[in-house]
Amino acid sequence: MAEEFAAIILAGGRGSRLGGTDKAALRIEGRSLLERTLAAVESAEPVVVVGPPRVVSREVVWTHEDPPGGGPLAGLDAGLRAVPPAVEFVAVLAVDHPYLAPATLRRLVRAVVTESRGAGAVLTDTEGIPQWLLGVWRTGALRAGIPGQVGGGSVRSVLQPLEPVLVPGEGSEVSDVDTPRDLWRAGEQPLS
Repeated sequence: MAEEFAAIILAGGRGSRLGGTDKAALRIEGRSLLERTLAAVESAEPVVVVGPPRVVSREVVWTHEDPPGGGPLAGLDAGLRAVPPAVEFVAVLAVDHPYLAPATLRRLVRAVVTESRGAGAVLTDTEGIPQWLLGVWRTGALRAGIPGQVGGGSVRSVLQPLEPVLVPGEGSEVSDVDTPRDLWRAGEQPLS
């Protein structure tokens, strides 16, 4: 079973609930959220990061959303434009999930590959709610689902109609860092 995939990491948010802090640069257990996400997609090729360029531990393709500040859907669209047409599967991940692991991505890829009708697979939280920015998708289906106007659009409104396979999250892999309290729970001191 092929498990080759590309990855799009959305790392351009304003971090408004964190007082404007650059989320991708926040450190948990000594590594930035961006480096932690890059480690989770260690076998992805290429890796596209939507956000401001910075020094990272591996080669990535940098891009930015259009319009600037246009939100996650605009980021997803920009990331997809940087993924080569021949790539069959693409992971779409927000940068703020510190406990993703390579095993998480392998489970999602397997769920898409084994589900012949599935356009994608997304993790669900403990209540069964899909986490739209924690998924792997068939690249063609994802491209076909992106509307012509993406600025300010809803990721859920685009991805939900694709009827992805829902994969229950395990342990902390679905946890995210949106607030100072989330950062505290993830193992760091609260922002001052």
